[in-house]
Amino acid sequence: MFREKILVLSLFSIYCLSSAGKNKSFSALFAFGDSILDTGNNNRLLTLLKANYWPYGLKYDFKIPTGRFSSGRVFTDVVAEGLGIKRIVPAYRRMRRIKPDDLKTGVCFASGGSGIDDLTSGLHRVLSTEDQVRDFKKYLKQLKNETKKKKEMKDIISNAVFLVSRGNNDIGYFVSPARYMRLQSKDKYTSNLVFWTKTFLQDLYDLGARKFAVMGVLPAGCLPLHRFLFGEGFAWCNFIMNRLSVNFNTKLQIALIGYGVEESFKGFKEVKRSCCCMVNSIIPCRNPDEYVFYDFLHPTTKAYEVISKPLVHQMRKGLA
Repeated sequence: MFREKILVLSLFSIYCLSSAGKNKSFSALFAFGDSILDTGNNNRLLTLLKANYWPYGLKYDFKIPTGRFSSGRVFTDVVAEGLGIKRIVPAYRRMRRIKPDDLKTGVCFASGGSGIDDLTSGLHRVLSTEDQVRDFKKYLKQLKNETKKKKEMKDIISNAVFLVSRGNNDIGYFVSPARYMRLQSKDKYTSNLVFWTKTFLQDLYDLGARKFAVMGVLPAGCLPLHRFLFGEGFAWCNFIMNRLSVNFNTKLQIALIGYGVEESFKGFKEVKRSCCCMVNSIIPCRNPDEYVFYDFLHPTTKAYEVISKPLVHQMRKGLA
């Protein structure tokens, strides 16, 4: 079904799949998955997993929290700008604020706390995979009314980039009591996650998607939260969780942890601790741009910008 290419980064791994013809420009960007990409869809949900309050958004254009889990813009926005599409990607669930032009250039369906496994999404009362696909189907109907011409709509979808970040929360909560109810081994569970991911991509493909950028999971054991819980003074990563991350990413044919996380961020002063939102850093740091992580799980906008530069360059080659 796809012409496949593998793109590898140290912190984020990207698996690019494209079956569309050569095209140097991209019509739109659509984001699916979790809080790495969520631009505010959780704001209207009855969930505790929200980022529409201080200190989130300190580095955002208008210095206000928007529901993005970072100091400002998130990976969705940074990649969209890098691909020459637009600077800000609106959240679909904030439909009243979406302009007609934004419908044609892409929206975000991702939801913080969401997982590949529906059980993960259910634990957090956030948008599941099925919910996000359902929202995309609603979007297609709205786009049809906006474009009027069937060919224009088809061209927008087939030339759009479908950016996907899924699996981080599944890995993070695998050891929870709800997980044990499934009585699955780590290897079996990661195999299921890969199978469900393929099913999800096929669903999008059947709806017209042709260009995919699928992110591997983060090295879960090296996130500030797990460094804090596992190692004294943030010194050590949780290698058990990292093995689970590698297991999943390997099955997606992605090499995730070929190098240490720190090696990719030599320009940052702090790569282990987060800028804010932990017991030892309730008040945010003065300059989030000096940190790789903003809170205990999510990178800063500056980190996203650094990560995205080689990624966007290779996406242009791999998906054009």
